[in-house]
Amino acid sequence: MAPLVAAHGLRKSFGKTEALRGVGFEVAEGEIYGLIGPDGAGKSTLFRILATLLKADGGTATIDGLDVLAHYRPLRRRIGYMPGRFSLYQDLTVEENLAFFASIFGTTLRENYHLVADIYRQLEPFRHRRAGQLSGGMKQKLALSCTLIHAPRLLLLDEPTTGVDPVSRKEFWDTLRRLRDEQGITVIVSTPYMDEATQCDRIALIQEGAFLRVDTPQGIVDAYADTLWAVRSDRMHRLQDDLHRYPAVRTAFPFGETFHVTLHPGASARALCRHLEDCGHNNVEVRPICAGIEDCFMSLMKKSHES
Repeated sequence: MAPLVAAHGLRKSFGKTEALRGVGFEVAEGEIYGLIGPDGAGKSTLFRILATLLKADGGTATIDGLDVLAHYRPLRRRIGYMPGRFSLYQDLTVEENLAFFASIFGTTLRENYHLVADIYRQLEPFRHRRAGQLSGGMKQKLALSCTLIHAPRLLLLDEPTTGVDPVSRKEFWDTLRRLRDEQGITVIVSTPYMDEATQCDRIALIQEGAFLRVDTPQGIVDAYADTLWAVRSDRMHRLQDDLHRYPAVRTAFPFGETFHVTLHPGASARALCRHLEDCGHNNVEVRPICAGIEDCFMSLMKKSHES
């Protein structure tokens, strides 16, 4: 079966800044495909190209077999695009925003209510409230409802959970899975939150306009080859400097209440403990741990810079 989305060699520059450097990927129908990376990695530029709002400098992209440049008009009816910033009309009510976006595509809220019912039921008590007066989580639900109201085949969601509370983030991802499972909608979603990567069927780790790796979340974790250590002591404010001063330490990044550390081949955790104790640290703890998506991303990013 042909992929719903296919991109090959996409390039885009803004002046001397390369936002995309030959990006290519495919997304299957009914897949939740995640773009994981920091601000400035190229995620928003890629979304705007796929949403037919920005012309690439090179490469091609097709959605449902249609070229995003040559067939941008019919494609816009098949795409639901939710940009990173809340872009609805702040002075219109919830109900007015939905009615307006439905009318753009020649439909109504009543006609397509079944598409947004799960989300809109949570908004309905506030349907007469202005959008600008909603909480972050409610704004997110309204934006998603307006994105779905014309029955798109593909959702393009650019960092939809940024600035949203943890409960609303979880509810949002539950909604995306229902849309995939019950309506067969394909989703491409970007996020700076590494923990959200596990919610996707596949993820692309992106940095400086290039894909570092594409795989399932578990596949990316399984490919992590280093031994990873969690390190802590009673002098955490000095730990990073003392770790970096030890020649056997390859990488050291803060993660919550510990540092995640990799060592050069031949180095031992026992020797690292002695080094830290010699530096004045007490209650030193060095224990092996399993890597997460963020550890994998940091490792791939470092290898990319070294190559």
